[in-house]
Amino acid sequence: PLGLSTRTPILLAVRQDAPYKSFGELVEFAKKNPGKVRVGTVGPGSAGHLNVEMINSLTGAGLTVVPFKGGAPGITAILGGHVEGVAFSLGALSSHLKSGALRGIVISSHFPHHPEIPTLPQLGYRQNLLGVWFGFFAPAGVSAEVTKALVPAIEKAVKEPAVAAKLASLGILQDYQSPEKLVAEIREEHRTVEQIAKKAGMIK
Repeated sequence: PLGLSTRTPILLAVRQDAPYKSFGELVEFAKKNPGKVRVGTVGPGSAGHLNVEMINSLTGAGLTVVPFKGGAPGITAILGGHVEGVAFSLGALSSHLKSGALRGIVISSHFPHHPEIPTLPQLGYRQNLLGVWFGFFAPAGVSAEVTKALVPAIEKAVKEPAVAAKLASLGILQDYQSPEKLVAEIREEHRTVEQIAKKAGMIK
């Protein structure tokens, strides 16, 4: 690992005309109406899928996962009323949030352009949703001389202010983390994903 560069938050979004206006209201509605809240994801095992399973584990909401072959058909489905929510990346949903067609009710990490969307910890839960991150890696066993040159160069490029504004418009957050912090995050995320997958019966 040479360093983490950027993050794309994952959020749970519903239609603007949905009867639930907040995450708490969605959970309450889902509990009272078993099987009535279907949430689209970009496919089995995706971050969105794991997040829905996490929400079910934390709240007992019983949300139904509906896998799609990518984001576009899922967005078409929610806009057409075929599913009640979607758990997609912020970039895929940004234009629909801006137009008012969809409302974000919980997000994996705070995003400056959408301060109104809370994270699970802000709502009092111990676990945060999984997001998507991007990092730089080199082949195992690469020489110390190479990493010594690459790591500071990557950090400088990632922290470039002009790049941050362009990324933000795409729903991507600039967030440099050192190789050591990236390793720690990978290990912690692996443990989290394994726990979610076991509880959901995805793995033994």
